[in-house]
Amino acid sequence: MIWEIMFGLLLIAAVAGAVFVLTPFVKAYLAEKMPSSSLFKPRPEKRLDIVEQSNLDGRRRLVLIRRDDVEHLIMTGGPVDVVIEQNIAHKRLRTAEVVEGPQPVYSRPPRALGQAVGEQ
Repeated sequence: MIWEIMFGLLLIAAVAGAVFVLTPFVKAYLAEKMPSSSLFKPRPEKRLDIVEQSNLDGRRRLVLIRRDDVEHLIMTGGPVDVVIEQNIAHKRLRTAEVVEGPQPVYSRPPRALGQAVGEQ
């Protein structure tokens, strides 16, 4: 008697599991789509991304984040998180910039070989 009840419960669980697993495939078949397309949908495009990060000291960190092709520079880790610069256009969206090569931080007259720093 108890085996018949156990077999009945096991049979009901197996049928319910099969219905649960096969439902997406039946829906896709009735909608005339590929059955696997409902399971393997393309991922939505990421809107938020960490572009670059750098440690300033033991506590603080600079983080450059991109949201919807606009970049923001944020300093975190101190007593208060600070937005340093916002609405930085992403480099592929910037207008055409003319780059004339690397610009020196400071300029000095060139020296000849063997010339001392103080001699002119």
